[in-house]
Amino acid sequence: MIHIKTEEEIDLLRESSLLVGKTLAEVARIMKPGCRTIELDKRAEAFIRSHDAVPGFLGYNGFPSSLCISVNEVVVHGFPGEYELKEGDIVSIDCGVLKNGFYGDSAYTFAVGEVSEEKKMLMQRTKESLYLAIEQAVHGKRLGDIGNAVQSYVEQFGYNVVRDLVGHGLGKNLHEKPEVPNYGRKGTGTKLKERMVLAIEPMVNLGTRNVIQEKDGWTIRTADRFPSAHYEHDVVIRKDKAEILSTFEYIEEVLKANDNIN
Repeated sequence: MIHIKTEEEIDLLRESSLLVGKTLAEVARIMKPGCRTIELDKRAEAFIRSHDAVPGFLGYNGFPSSLCISVNEVVVHGFPGEYELKEGDIVSIDCGVLKNGFYGDSAYTFAVGEVSEEKKMLMQRTKESLYLAIEQAVHGKRLGDIGNAVQSYVEQFGYNVVRDLVGHGLGKNLHEKPEVPNYGRKGTGTKLKERMVLAIEPMVNLGTRNVIQEKDGWTIRTADRFPSAHYEHDVVIRKDKAEILSTFEYIEEVLKANDNIN
């Protein structure tokens, strides 16, 4: 069952989604070489709770943290811990919040200090593929159009889309129907209808598309240990143009300020 949201529900989803963007910006303020990933998680949890919300991931199916922090070859669901970020790392951070009964869910991949040109381009093109996918998220299109937009864009650069993990519907539950793959054929799959809310989240690997789940039952990494990038927005299907509920604006303001300081 796919839930079509009311405008009132969309307002609440927007509030939660914007809070995720602000939380990721708060995390970006302290991200630098030598910072332990657990410190990022603590900062996020405190910030979320200070805004009358709760971390959406903490305790979800037993997940132990507020953030998924996935470094380099880790695609998603990495645990925060004692790992100290190093110059040249790329870090995908996925964050969820629950506020007023509705979830927000967004992800962004960060560069720690100076990263290689190869990693920079992977990040840039993965992010570009997200916006190309969002262009397809309009009434009357199909899920295959969204997936095809990601796949056809990134594969021309020799990258591969992770197929074991997908985007999803979003609302009172963190994961609702439909699943939103990042690959597919145009004109196939579920038809998109106005006021459906989707979390679209390309996960793109520099090398093979194959992934491995670590023994902890959560951490997913690339099989060849090449790096992976991940970006995610919450969007509402509209008639002519999708409405993006989440934002990278706060994050990118902080990153720009950090660059100016350095």
